[in-house]
Amino acid sequence: MKTKKIPMRKCVVTNERFEKKMLIRVVRSPDGNVFVDLTGKANGRGAYVSRLTKAIIEAKKTKVLERHLETTVPDTVYEDMLKLVADE
Repeated sequence: MKTKKIPMRKCVVTNERFEKKMLIRVVRSPDGNVFVDLTGKANGRGAYVSRLTKAIIEAKKTKVLERHLETTVPDTVYEDMLKLVADE
């Protein structure tokens, strides 16, 4: 039997490769809204951040998500990611 391929993605902050389900996807939709994609399938340009508090804080400090998504990222997106990590 063939083994199932596990999708890998790279964290934009740490540049480490992780399984897709181990990362948080942030999306800029075609109409310009930026939000946390819980399904991993939302339409638009996406960037992945690892589920570490320090990685999320570093992303906010260095504005790496703003560069990848080519738009300003509101503070609510970072707060949503921190809540997601805290709930685990």
